[in-house]
Amino acid sequence: MMIQPYLDFFLRDLDKVKEELLLYKNENDLWTVKGDIQNAAGTLTLHLIGNLKHFIGAQIGFTGYIRNRDKEFSDRNISREKLISEVEEAISIVKKVLPTIKDEDFSKEFPVEMYGARRTTGYILLSLSTHFCYHLGQINYHRRLLAY
Repeated sequence: MMIQPYLDFFLRDLDKVKEELLLYKNENDLWTVKGDIQNAAGTLTLHLIGNLKHFIGAQIGFTGYIRNRDKEFSDRNISREKLISEVEEAISIVKKVLPTIKDEDFSKEFPVEMYGARRTTGYILLSLSTHFCYHLGQINYHRRLLAY
């Protein structure tokens, strides 16, 4: 089954986001921005969760989630507990929706345009995974930069 590695990686990386959030010694630092770093860990978490809830939850799983991408970048000072709860909700969605994707679905057109073109579901899932890893790395660097 082609979807299993995607499920494994999304679940691993969602757990890693929770881990990173818990490693911040000062909860307020989740929202700290400095210099050229304009996206705090809290912002990146909201963005990652919004992305998965929209593209996996709403577009593939028909969850009814309506994304407000601007809010992902404007909301501030959400508690660590609430952020982790949002991550848990995304985990639940990923666990429910991804196993419904069949091997033949990978070559089918994804329901919405992305990057200015129609793409296959396989292409979009790979893009979502690499996008997630990119921002997860930013969260890790953000936390370590603030620790010094």
